[in-house]
Amino acid sequence: MRKIAIIPARGGSKRIPNKNIKDFFGKPIISYAIETAIKSNLFDEIMVSTDSEEIKKISILSGASVPFMRSKINSTDNSTIYDVIVEVVKEYSKKNINFDYGCCIFPISPLINSEILNKCYKILTNGKYHSVLPLSHSDQPIERALKLDKSNRLKFDNSEVFRKMGQDFEPSYFDTGQFCWFNFNQTISAGSLISSNSTGIILNRFEYQDVNTLDEWEMLKMKYNHMLNKNDKEA
Repeated sequence: MRKIAIIPARGGSKRIPNKNIKDFFGKPIISYAIETAIKSNLFDEIMVSTDSEEIKKISILSGASVPFMRSKINSTDNSTIYDVIVEVVKEYSKKNINFDYGCCIFPISPLINSEILNKCYKILTNGKYHSVLPLSHSDQPIERALKLDKSNRLKFDNSEVFRKMGQDFEPSYFDTGQFCWFNFNQTISAGSLISSNSTGIILNRFEYQDVNTLDEWEMLKMKYNHMLNKNDKEA
């Protein structure tokens, strides 16, 4: 079975400039995702999909390939990861290169390791799922989410949910945004990375960090340090 790691890394991040190649403990943060993919020994190909020449150069130096530049149409704010994957499939198909499984690894993922990549790959292949991704448990029932209207007044869809006890709600989860293993044929058929035939493994809050602000970037650094200290103690 042929497997490819696809690391999507657009240039021009607005909230954190050059986020995908921002220095993280001495090296561009995208290099962590590339090195983890290499260390896993899972992939026949590790490629970066980018529209940036600078990201291309750094990715190649880190050990990945950049066989083509991402198209302009798939480099906008409205482009989806599924669109990027379809483009990758088409470009490799032109060279008569096909893959059975893929893993979309996001560039801001220094907390993942080769063990978790292997674990999710085994779940994907043994359970015959369409895709497998890391999840985190929602601390609060999503049914209790509050919104503010234009007058800054609270509104909610169903006030009755506040009469229920927390344990009465079905557990909810969200995508940690680190990676997603998928079956190529089923993904193309479903038209999405995630479907009703997807599954996930549950991470604790020290194993992931969404990064959209500089405060969250600092939180990622704290969690990475925590992981290093934990590994040193266990060694």
